[in-house]
Amino acid sequence: MLKEKVESALDKVRPSLQADGGDVQLVDVDEDGVVKVKLVGACGGCPMSQMTLKMGIERILKQNIPEVSRVESV
Repeated sequence: MLKEKVESALDKVRPSLQADGGDVQLVDVDEDGVVKVKLVGACGGCPMSQMTLKMGIERILKQNIPEVSRVESV
């Protein structure tokens, strides 16, 4: 159930990532609310990827899903 909520929230950020030639893939959500994602395409090698991860993806997930504690890139 939590994984489905996360996937749905990621769908909200995907268009902006895809506009820049990148994307995000959900890898896992653990019982502690840690979301593991993989940034792909242009986002995978971008020097701003950590900012995108923390200030974009993590912020939106936490706003929409209180159970999310943090987001990590794998």
